[in-house]
Amino acid sequence: MNELSNDRVIGTAPRREPGCLIQALWLIFVGWWAGGIATSVAWFLNVTIIGLPIGLAILNNLPTILALQSPVQVVYTRYGSIGIQELRQYPFIVRAIYFLLIGWWWSGVWLSIAYALSVTIILLPFALSMVRRTPFMTTLKRY
Repeated sequence: MNELSNDRVIGTAPRREPGCLIQALWLIFVGWWAGGIATSVAWFLNVTIIGLPIGLAILNNLPTILALQSPVQVVYTRYGSIGIQELRQYPFIVRAIYFLLIGWWWSGVWLSIAYALSVTIILLPFALSMVRRTPFMTTLKRY
């Protein structure tokens, strides 16, 4: 969709993901270690030039790995037909510069805080919220 077309955003599509309880149980029993392994592998791949695209793809999908959270999709109309697409992203060059200057280290801090919050039952919803924002904190990817 571009700004000058006849597109009209209706809202967001319902997410096809399990409820909060299932997400929390997944995070507690599977997500914390699977996410830790995925994060470690992603950061190792990011160090190599060849593995960078795969590493960033893993980091951008951490919400799914950690807590079974799916991306937001926008529902729009165009010339009378209805369509669904993912959220608009910042330009690639902006995301690449952000990742090189800030995202690679900030995502580590961000995930450390999220992991610390997830060990308490009371702060687990905040941890899940932080997990959803991990792609944005890493590469400015809207999730």
